Amino acid sequence: ERAERDGVKFLRLQFTDILGVTKNVEVPDRQFAEALAGAVLFDGSSIEGFVRIEESDMYLKPDLDTFQVLPWRDQSGARVAGITCDIAN
Repeated sequence: ERAERDGVKFLRLQFTDILGVTKNVEVPDRQFAEALAGAVLFDGSSIEGFVRIEESDMYLKPDLDTFQVLPWRDQSGARVAGITCDIAN
């Protein structure tokens, strides 16, 4: 509801790698429900130190309390929000 009210068009699902570097997967507004339900997968083997290629599918589980509209817009002028996620197998 807040994303819609604030005109957010993209959501960055943020997490940190084992070295503390922030990584993110960005989804468009049509995937917000899926993302907030923790149903977005990413390839964990592409992040150094996460998992082997055989175990690569990992889920991003958002912490709804960390939702924040970012203070800038993308190149087209759309608003962007970020949310911190836990990682799950």
